[in-house]
Amino acid sequence: MTSGEAEVSRRRLISGPGTLLVWLYGVMVVGAVSRSAYQIATEFDRAPLAYSLSAVAGVVYGFITYSLVRGGETARRAALVCCAAELVGVLTVGTWTLIDPSAFPDATVWSDFGMGYLFIPVLLPMSAIYWLRRSRARDGDAA
Repeated sequence: MTSGEAEVSRRRLISGPGTLLVWLYGVMVVGAVSRSAYQIATEFDRAPLAYSLSAVAGVVYGFITYSLVRGGETARRAALVCCAAELVGVLTVGTWTLIDPSAFPDATVWSDFGMGYLFIPVLLPMSAIYWLRRSRARDGDAA
């Protein structure tokens, strides 16, 4: 791939729907990190698992945001793996909070599949996975 093709590939990740994904992931970074930082600093002993999971979610959101902005094939693959891991996390924690609510004295970002965040935590990785796979297919068509 030439440097011009690489630049086009980078721009494609944040064009169209990719721009919306970057914006939504950026909002989720701010929400998850600020929420978990406050909760960890002020009341960690109340629900350490929940607050730690929210912090992990914030880090995952941050990495995905960075990868989408960075662009390129390596970043696309890394974001795809991270989005898949995020989706597994949301589904696992969401199911766990429904089966055993006592395990989570306070909600995480991923509790009840992200109900406290308008279900964005479960819809966002599915949308991102679709976009990242679609952007790969388009890059392959352009080559």
